[in-house]
Amino acid sequence: MGKGDIVLEEVRAFMKSRVILTATQLDFFTRLYSGPATALELASAIRLDLRAATRILDCLVTLGLLEKQNGSYSLTESGSRLSSTHPESMRPMVMHMNDLWNSWSRLTDVVQHGPESQAKPGLEMDEENRKAFIGAMHVVARTLSEDIASGYDLSGFQKLLDIGGGSGTYTIAFLKKNPAMRAVLFDLPKVIPLAEARMASEGLSGRVDFVRGDFYRDALPSGCDLALLSAIIHQNSPAENVTLYSKIHDALAPGGVLLIRDHIMDEERTHPPEGALFALNMLVNTRGGDTYTFDEVRDNLLAAGFVKPAVVRTGEHMDCLVEAVKPAQ
Repeated sequence: MGKGDIVLEEVRAFMKSRVILTATQLDFFTRLYSGPATALELASAIRLDLRAATRILDCLVTLGLLEKQNGSYSLTESGSRLSSTHPESMRPMVMHMNDLWNSWSRLTDVVQHGPESQAKPGLEMDEENRKAFIGAMHVVARTLSEDIASGYDLSGFQKLLDIGGGSGTYTIAFLKKNPAMRAVLFDLPKVIPLAEARMASEGLSGRVDFVRGDFYRDALPSGCDLALLSAIIHQNSPAENVTLYSKIHDALAPGGVLLIRDHIMDEERTHPPEGALFALNMLVNTRGGDTYTFDEVRDNLLAAGFVKPAVVRTGEHMDCLVEAVKPAQ
């Protein structure tokens, strides 16, 4: 394959994405999770155009998500994970990506005219999109949270403040790693019930306090010696991050630690590659969000009163960690 062919293959990749997004949006995979079906059976059940549904199903076969035998379609192992009923369903993440399709379609306009004035992620979503977003974050964090909890020394901490903790995936991982730790999970009022349900399912409700609030407007709960900002700083402008760091500084116990998980870019802002793409995701979805270099994060932390900022983990997939300390005196 020549270089030109490789470029065109990359350009055409959106077609495959759109097939999977549409099939997930119409919930093909959940319907097929209970057993094989023909195109006619599927189209009749959810009132689709038969020819169009058949073409989508055939494409899903070529993508390795379905198998076809005697006109009947069934899920492959990969396709089954797009069902909402699979125990490790990836459907919430794909639905979140479907939501991003429209904002990414505005990229040319944003590059020409600058970012539009628009809501930050999570603040003005409707209920369906909010659940998809929180579910998507859980899909991303399931394995990574356990990896980070195992790789970071949590033994010296007594109480975690999980800021914007979503359904509590990182709180769960941290509490399981340190059985003596308690936690406060802080998030928007409509998100907290999702966290309460997940903590109950994990048997951890007795070790977690749930506090409803908006970290852009409200003070943070005090008395914790470890604060976690997991996948938060990229949705903020530098000024917004300084304000947030200052709130965390005020809330933390003296000597407490702030732990940030996010993309941390190199000085050229081209590595990790996922971080470069994610900077564009923030460009089209937030007013001032971005991915940041360590120097940028460090300077904002110092401006908020923290000391000893340091990268304590590097990575490729939004798994970098930066640590900073609130002075003991």
